Amino acid sequence: MSVADMRQSVSVRLIVIGIIALVLLIPAFLTKSLIAERELRRDQVASEISSNWGGKQLLVGPILSIPFRYRWYSDKKELTTGIKYAHFLPERLDIEGVVNPEIRNRGIYETVLYNSELQISGAFGLPNFAELGIEREDMILEDAIVSMGISDMKGVRDSINILWNGEKLSVNSGVETSDLISSGFSVRTDMSNQQSAIEFSTRLNLNGSFELLFSPVGKETKVELTSNWQNPSFIGSFLPVERELNQEGFKSNWKILHINRDFPQQWVGSRYNLGRSVFGVNLLLSVDEYQKTMRTIKYAILFIALTFLTFFVIEILSNKAIHPIQYLLIGVALVIFYTLLLSLSEYIPFLYAYLIASTGIVTLISFYSISVLSDKSQTLIVAIVLIILYGYLYIVLQLQDFALIMGSALLFIALALMMYLTRRVDWFTVVSNKKSLE
Repeated sequence: MSVADMRQSVSVRLIVIGIIALVLLIPAFLTKSLIAERELRRDQVASEISSNWGGKQLLVGPILSIPFRYRWYSDKKELTTGIKYAHFLPERLDIEGVVNPEIRNRGIYETVLYNSELQISGAFGLPNFAELGIEREDMILEDAIVSMGISDMKGVRDSINILWNGEKLSVNSGVETSDLISSGFSVRTDMSNQQSAIEFSTRLNLNGSFELLFSPVGKETKVELTSNWQNPSFIGSFLPVERELNQEGFKSNWKILHINRDFPQQWVGSRYNLGRSVFGVNLLLSVDEYQKTMRTIKYAILFIALTFLTFFVIEILSNKAIHPIQYLLIGVALVIFYTLLLSLSEYIPFLYAYLIASTGIVTLISFYSISVLSDKSQTLIVAIVLIILYGYLYIVLQLQDFALIMGSALLFIALALMMYLTRRVDWFTVVSNKKSLE
């Protein structure tokens, strides 16, 4: 097909425009990969910072573990004796904490660290061996262990002591049985003469990053956290029963009963996973430029299609022909918007980055349209369409829950507008390159 045939055939031009739009999805996809790469680099930097400070923290316990002897017959029919642990959870667990966050920077990246001061107290009831089918004489009560799980021990800032029934016990790093927890501290205590419930308390000065989580090991677990962080996300299996959010920070309270979780108060061995029914808070950064830029680029095909549609309608209504290379250059400008937005948002707030990038692209395409269309009024229409598109997209980004309906509404309005503007066009005549406006 000759150049003249291409210029005269609206159908061919429409097909070529569609192919160009699809081709432009390739650099858009590469830009999407670039966003993911930059986000991964940000996460790596955050991990490097937290590795020296303390990572996401999960507190499990305290747990009372008592060894006991059990017997079985081996393959050789010989009676063999071994050691297992019976685990008992507290009747009551109360945690009060203050979380003091701070933002640390490395280069252009930033991460959230925190220091938490936690006061932990509660009570254990007397172990009920009969319910577990264990004879009392098989229990090694003098070697009982009190342990508590901390997911990242690097975050511990002060020495830890447990006040156990009025007796001050110094703990040791590490746990003696890995049935329930793999990292934390423990201390031995003699339970052989224990005749009543056991009161306990301890204090933790703990560093961490982003998340502070708890396991509801108490028959009744109460947690109260306060912080000056203004953008918390309450996560896990349980939400706070009360929470206050204001400019000064947040205050939250949880109350969880043993019937709310999926493990009992006592059992033998490693049958249950205490890390499943966790809850707590995530200290979110107020703006994640990578997530917003990633959401923005998902609308790339919509922007390319509607912009090309605008130029195509102008072609039809004004009986002009725009060269495919000109469509390609306009499309490349639309794709460059996303790399501009990504690079700027790493240094300045997302709103300003979006404003600068969109203004630059609208200005570039508008000035180029003056040469392409040779008509200031038509150029003004293109500029208005682009301004509406970028403004509409920013609104969609802010209304995340309504993004689908807003995007669908935009497509509906664009289609309705095109149908209205071309309602008097005789498409059979247009395809034959004859102007046919009635």
